[in-house]
Amino acid sequence: MDKVQKLSSENGVVIFSKSTCCLSYAVHMLFQELGVMPFVHEIDRDPEGKEIEKALLRMGFNSPVPAVFISGELVGSTNEVMSLHLSGSLVRLLQPYRTLN
Repeated sequence: MDKVQKLSSENGVVIFSKSTCCLSYAVHMLFQELGVMPFVHEIDRDPEGKEIEKALLRMGFNSPVPAVFISGELVGSTNEVMSLHLSGSLVRLLQPYRTLN
């Protein structure tokens, strides 16, 4: 849990992902299209990956990946990110982290 909190608090936008997860890739591409370069942590390539998955479950996250954090807060997975995007709220949340205009 410490690693999840550390990574999510040190980086503005974090996606906990697996290298083979197409939904994680889609969220990553959406953020890039919105001008944000998220920090992507692929838990299947991390020796502590199983512990990270358990930590996310303890935080109330019910899907292993993608787990998206913005400003240190757990936003959710693909469904939550897309809902925020469709409502126009995602751009506001990402505004401080945009690198493109």
